[in-house]
Amino acid sequence: MRDDLSGLRALLRVAQKRSFRAAAAELRVTPSAMSQSVRALEERLGVRLVQRTTRSVGLTEVGAQFVARLKPALDGIDDAIESLGALRGRPAGLLRLTMLRTGYADVLKPKLARFLAAYPDIRIDISLDEALADVVAEGFDAGLRLGKSLDREMIGVRVSADQQVVVVGAPSYFARRGKPSHPSELHAHDCINLRNTKGSVVRWGFRERGSDFEIAVDGQVVTNDGAVLVDAAVEGLGLAYVFDSMVGQLVSQRRLVRVLEEYCPQIPGYFLYYPSRVNLAPKLKALVDFLRSDQSQPGPTGSSSRRARSGAT
Repeated sequence: MRDDLSGLRALLRVAQKRSFRAAAAELRVTPSAMSQSVRALEERLGVRLVQRTTRSVGLTEVGAQFVARLKPALDGIDDAIESLGALRGRPAGLLRLTMLRTGYADVLKPKLARFLAAYPDIRIDISLDEALADVVAEGFDAGLRLGKSLDREMIGVRVSADQQVVVVGAPSYFARRGKPSHPSELHAHDCINLRNTKGSVVRWGFRERGSDFEIAVDGQVVTNDGAVLVDAAVEGLGLAYVFDSMVGQLVSQRRLVRVLEEYCPQIPGYFLYYPSRVNLAPKLKALVDFLRSDQSQPGPTGSSSRRARSGAT
């Protein structure tokens, strides 16, 4: 029975990912083990479920029909197992989360060990993605995003203080190019741009005398990853517009220097978001309560889900 269940879960993940390698990575097994599990299931059932080529993986007609009936059945098994945890008074089951890499580093990573120690029956599957995932369509229990990015239809719970934005550069860069004294001078500097999931370059936002404004900057480096952006700044390739939490240690080590501090704004911090508060799963409620109780600073926009749902910006 255990082998059958393992093979069924492997088949479902392969069907979702259309790749043995991607499915194996998500289930934390080797691609060969994943392939063997699916092949063993096919042998026990006496029918080919997966069509394999050197370039792609797809379902046979029989496999597609089988998977269509399989997913709700496995979901029912997971719900039954989770309900047992609830009956025992202990939240249990797999908690699937999607979040930004920076959100993981700032919010979840420092608290993950304590959370899992407090709830040993909960398992966590973390997907790092710069895109704003549709948690319902993609099968996540919840997501972690900045308040300004939340969908108005989502319930949002603040789990961090507001984020301070900074402009930083390496001492070697400033030795060559000097320091800007006003955001308008950035047009004369090399700036490291961040590209969002839609392919657009993110404009740099500032605040002066109570008014917000944005500037489109330019430079030799564009990236879609915050870590690459910081590394490029450390190497003296240009100025970076990042969260202070991403570069605080580098600033204290004098590998990066802040500029334009009086013009750099704060933006709403991180929120845990999910589709409904009705019949909230015990495992998710445990995470919500843990992150809220562990939050030291509520921030100026408050911690209520009402404020998040109205569209914090």
